[in-house]
Amino acid sequence: MSAGSARIVTVTPNPSLDRTIELVGELQRGAVQRAVRATAEPGGKGVNVSRVVVASGGDTVAVLPGDELDPVLTGLTTRGIPIAAMPIGAPLRSNVTVTEPTGTTTKLNEPGPSLAGRLEEFAELVAHTAGPTATGPAAAWVVLAGSLPPGLPDDALAVLVRAVRARHGDAVRIAVDSSGVPFTALLQSGERVDLVKPNAEELAEVVGGDPAEFERDPDAAAVAAQRLREKNVGAVLLTLGSAGAVLVTDSGSHAAVAPRIVARSTVGAGDSALAGYLLAEVAGRTPEQRLAHAVATGAAAAALPGSDVPSLDHTDPDGVTVRSLRHDPAPEPA
Repeated sequence: MSAGSARIVTVTPNPSLDRTIELVGELQRGAVQRAVRATAEPGGKGVNVSRVVVASGGDTVAVLPGDELDPVLTGLTTRGIPIAAMPIGAPLRSNVTVTEPTGTTTKLNEPGPSLAGRLEEFAELVAHTAGPTATGPAAAWVVLAGSLPPGLPDDALAVLVRAVRARHGDAVRIAVDSSGVPFTALLQSGERVDLVKPNAEELAEVVGGDPAEFERDPDAAAVAAQRLREKNVGAVLLTLGSAGAVLVTDSGSHAAVAPRIVARSTVGAGDSALAGYLLAEVAGRTPEQRLAHAVATGAAAAALPGSDVPSLDHTDPDGVTVRSLRHDPAPEPA
């Protein structure tokens, strides 16, 4: 599948330098262990989406805070990822991920530098970057992804959505991959979002239910995702790890079974799934095909070591089985 030329702008309010350490055996608390491999990559959910888009030959810009010579920004530039950055005069955070041969992943995430008093400036940067350029139209998608750094209010995601809507209306679609209080505050704000990508735990936090049941029963997951759509959400891409994913849209509900892989690291798998979905969407694929591309891209990421991300050339969406689920009537717009 061609990645197409539609621009996908990603927004990562709390980016990081992601160090991944691969162990030859199980992690032992309190012990000294040798690593078989160690890598360092610019990271953060939105950054990872942009990395997949670039690897696939697509058009993207990664919006993030950070100074010109920060290792995260220089790492992105070195990898050919266009950026729009807001200088902050402080180093970005570092995160450490430890992976075991079984695919078990342990993450240690720093809080990040404070962006107190900088939200309106950051929102202006996001809205401006999403606009038309000298060589093309406005972005097809703006992706708001990841956690918030210290200093930003709980409703920061709603402020960012509002800024994009005020500048571009419906011309730019908005996807959100976040969790916790900021995600809940966004849903309670009434701001319209075109796509959200929770996992089972994040969906349960918002609408209730048992995450384990969502992984076992795609129909139950679809019903819960439909309740999420009642909060002014257009579509829900629910990623379920090795259990696959569920997609709920106006046109129906679908479940996809993940292909069998040898998992090496789950870092960035969900972000890669979102990138695969968006790349399929801008290429004009059907909802079923978008879901297949999402699951195939997420699985390809999980099969890679460390925080490596795949390109579309390394995915097999034709090997993903997609089936229709019972679909409740679409909710009236809030």
